[in-house]
Amino acid sequence: MKAIVIYKWARATASARVRESGEVDWGAAKMTAGDDDPAALDVAKAIAGADGDVVGLTIGDGEAAWALARGVATAFTAPQVGPLADESATAGALAQAVRQLGEVDAVVIGDDPAHPGVAPALAAHLGWPVVLAVGSAALSGDGRVVITRKAGAEVETISLVTPVVLGAVAAGEEARPPGMMETIKARKKPIGELSVAAPAEAVTSTQTRRPARSGAKLLGGEPAEAAAALVTELRGDGLL
Repeated sequence: MKAIVIYKWARATASARVRESGEVDWGAAKMTAGDDDPAALDVAKAIAGADGDVVGLTIGDGEAAWALARGVATAFTAPQVGPLADESATAGALAQAVRQLGEVDAVVIGDDPAHPGVAPALAAHLGWPVVLAVGSAALSGDGRVVITRKAGAEVETISLVTPVVLGAVAAGEEARPPGMMETIKARKKPIGELSVAAPAEAVTSTQTRRPARSGAKLLGGEPAEAAAALVTELRGDGLL
């Protein structure tokens, strides 16, 4: 099977700065591997199997060598388009890139909680089914993809025909990140470049503001009293 793993497709949210006017300034923030990107790569490798093919894909200024340093033989980048405010537009750019990579059985992307709309929107652009919160996956004997994920206290097993989009979630930190020498060697490998046009954005941010207060407020008293005080504070801030 052929699986595409999408990685480094979003900026690190910790790099954002909120100005006094409320405008979000990304400044020189670069795109970075998300916490779920290593899990997405593991899922893609499991689906492809020993005889299959895993292809890496990133956009914007994401470093394509990230996947090459982790055992992926082929990687592509679409540098013309970075992450957009409209998550469907970001997904549309990714879908353009995926279509240029030929016949594909599965596309695996980190199910990033900061950008929850990208994985399902990508599936919609491709016209494929999608499964989110994927913990692991394997290829069955009849060519179907068997997916395992947690749903509350339960563990679900889902079997699907391909092609399919999977949103992977990490159970913990990356088990064995590559060392410096592996990374240096990966940066010397050839990387394919795709041409992707920036989709029109239908969603824009119209207003942002800084929080009215800064710092923390301690709520004392017995647990029930503290909980009631917390609810009152949240309602006062318009959050409940």
